[in-house]
Amino acid sequence: MKEITVQELKSKIDNKEDFQLIDVREEFEFEICNLNGELIPMGGIFEQVDKISKDKPVIIHCKSGGRSGVVVAELERRHGFTNLYNLKGGILEFAKQIDPSLNTY
Repeated sequence: MKEITVQELKSKIDNKEDFQLIDVREEFEFEICNLNGELIPMGGIFEQVDKISKDKPVIIHCKSGGRSGVVVAELERRHGFTNLYNLKGGILEFAKQIDPSLNTY
Protein backbone atom coordinates (compact mmCIF):
# COMPACT_ATOMS: atom_id res chain seq x y z
CA MET A 1 0.00 0.00 0.00
CA LYS A 2 1.26 3.45 -0.92
CA GLU A 3 1.30 6.12 1.75
CA ILE A 4 1.69 9.88 1.71
CA THR A 5 2.93 12.04 4.57
CA VAL A 6 1.08 15.05 5.91
CA GLN A 7 3.88 17.26 4.57
CA GLU A 8 3.39 15.81 1.08
CA LEU A 9 -0.37 16.38 1.34
CA LYS A 10 0.19 19.99 2.43
CA SER A 11 2.50 20.50 -0.56
CA LYS A 12 -0.15 19.12 -2.94
CA ILE A 13 -2.77 21.45 -1.43
CA ASP A 14 -0.45 24.48 -1.60
CA ASN A 15 0.49 23.70 -5.21
CA LYS A 16 -3.19 23.22 -6.14
CA GLU A 17 -2.42 19.79 -7.58
CA ASP A 18 -5.28 17.76 -9.01
CA PHE A 19 -6.13 14.96 -6.58
CA GLN A 20 -9.13 13.62 -4.71
CA LEU A 21 -9.15 13.67 -0.90
CA ILE A 22 -11.53 11.23 0.76
CA ASP A 23 -12.29 11.16 4.49
CA VAL A 24 -13.56 7.75 5.63
CA ARG A 25 -14.44 8.79 9.19
CA GLU A 26 -18.00 9.09 10.46
CA GLU A 27 -20.05 12.25 9.95
CA PHE A 28 -19.78 13.29 13.63
CA GLU A 29 -15.97 13.09 13.38
CA PHE A 30 -15.99 15.11 10.15
CA GLU A 31 -18.03 17.81 11.92
CA ILE A 32 -15.37 18.12 14.67
CA CYS A 33 -12.58 18.74 12.17
CA ASN A 34 -11.87 18.02 8.53
CA LEU A 35 -9.42 18.72 5.72
CA ASN A 36 -12.10 19.82 3.23
CA GLY A 37 -12.10 16.40 1.62
CA GLU A 38 -15.09 14.41 0.47
CA LEU A 39 -16.79 12.48 3.28
CA ILE A 40 -17.49 8.86 2.37
CA PRO A 41 -17.65 6.91 5.67
CA MET A 42 -15.86 3.57 5.74
CA GLY A 43 -19.13 1.69 6.25
CA GLY A 44 -20.50 2.85 2.89
CA ILE A 45 -17.44 3.32 0.72
CA PHE A 46 -17.70 -0.05 -1.02
CA GLU A 47 -21.21 0.83 -2.21
CA GLN A 48 -19.92 4.19 -3.50
CA VAL A 49 -16.87 3.03 -5.44
CA ASP A 50 -18.11 4.99 -8.46
CA LYS A 51 -17.34 8.23 -6.55
CA ILE A 52 -13.63 7.35 -6.36
CA SER A 53 -11.49 8.67 -9.21
CA LYS A 54 -9.44 6.20 -11.21
CA ASP A 55 -7.60 8.80 -13.30
CA LYS A 56 -5.88 10.96 -10.67
CA PRO A 57 -4.26 10.39 -7.27
CA VAL A 58 -6.71 9.66 -4.46
CA ILE A 59 -5.63 10.29 -0.88
CA ILE A 60 -7.74 8.51 1.72
CA HIS A 61 -7.59 9.45 5.39
CA CYS A 62 -9.18 8.84 8.76
CA LYS A 63 -8.31 9.85 12.31
CA SER A 64 -4.94 8.10 12.60
CA GLY A 65 -4.46 6.03 9.44
CA GLY A 66 -5.84 2.65 10.50
CA ARG A 67 -9.30 2.69 8.94
CA SER A 68 -8.06 4.42 5.80
CA GLY A 69 -5.31 1.80 5.46
CA VAL A 70 -7.93 -0.96 5.53
CA VAL A 71 -10.04 0.90 2.96
CA VAL A 72 -7.07 1.42 0.62
CA ALA A 73 -6.04 -2.23 0.85
CA GLU A 74 -9.59 -3.48 0.22
CA LEU A 75 -10.24 -1.10 -2.67
CA GLU A 76 -6.99 -2.24 -4.29
CA ARG A 77 -7.82 -5.91 -3.70
CA ARG A 78 -11.50 -5.85 -4.65
CA HIS A 79 -11.55 -3.21 -7.38
CA GLY A 80 -8.01 -3.05 -8.74
CA PHE A 81 -7.28 0.58 -7.86
CA THR A 82 -3.63 1.58 -8.39
CA ASN A 83 -3.88 5.32 -7.63
CA LEU A 84 -4.72 5.24 -3.90
CA TYR A 85 -2.62 6.63 -1.06
CA ASN A 86 -3.16 6.29 2.69
CA LEU A 87 -2.47 9.46 4.69
CA LYS A 88 0.14 8.35 7.20
CA GLY A 89 -0.97 9.33 10.72
CA GLY A 90 -4.32 10.65 9.53
CA ILE A 91 -5.89 13.93 10.54
CA LEU A 92 -4.26 13.74 13.98
CA GLU A 93 -0.82 13.91 12.39
CA PHE A 94 -1.96 16.72 10.09
CA ALA A 95 -3.15 18.70 13.10
CA LYS A 96 0.08 17.99 14.99
CA GLN A 97 2.52 18.87 12.22
CA ILE A 98 0.67 21.20 9.83
CA ASP A 99 -2.37 22.89 11.38
CA PRO A 100 -2.52 22.91 15.20
CA SER A 101 -5.68 25.04 15.02
CA LEU A 102 -7.66 21.93 14.00
CA ASN A 103 -9.83 20.53 16.78
CA THR A 104 -8.74 17.02 17.70
CA TYR A 105 -10.53 14.32 19.61
